Amino acid sequence: MEFFTIGVYNSTEKEFFDKLVDNRIDTFCDIRQRRGVRGSQYMFVNSIRLQNTLRGLDIKYTHIVDLAPSTDIRELQKEADKQQGEAKKDRNQLGKVFSLAYKDRILNKFDFDIFIESLENIGARKVVLFCVEENASACHRSLVAEELKKRYNYKVRNL
Repeated sequence: MEFFTIGVYNSTEKEFFDKLVDNRIDTFCDIRQRRGVRGSQYMFVNSIRLQNTLRGLDIKYTHIVDLAPSTDIRELQKEADKQQGEAKKDRNQLGKVFSLAYKDRILNKFDFDIFIESLENIGARKVVLFCVEENASACHRSLVAEELKKRYNYKVRNL
């Protein structure tokens, strides 16, 4: 199995789906808490529309809500962004407080063995982890990728 990550900010609909097709992604793991994005620019990644497009591309969709940061953890990052004077869309790095809380409250409680087994059971070969931030290092998907590397020695490539 191969793992990838993808964000949507600063991508057009065509660019976003071309990345999936060009890399022969067969399984899309949505790891957002809320599966919607405000505004018309990114409405193509709102849950129902996203799932319909993926179905048309023959890409399996799954929502892994247990990997989504909770509202209180997201608030920690909002506060860090505010202190840095950064907008979420412009962030390049996760805050330390967010990272520590996410690892402690989410990653340490998530059953990665069951996750990997469920992907194997559906025949996943090329799996992408999705959240909205453009830079993986500014998103919790980078922490999930680190954990996959640490536990299973998977290489994870950012699209």
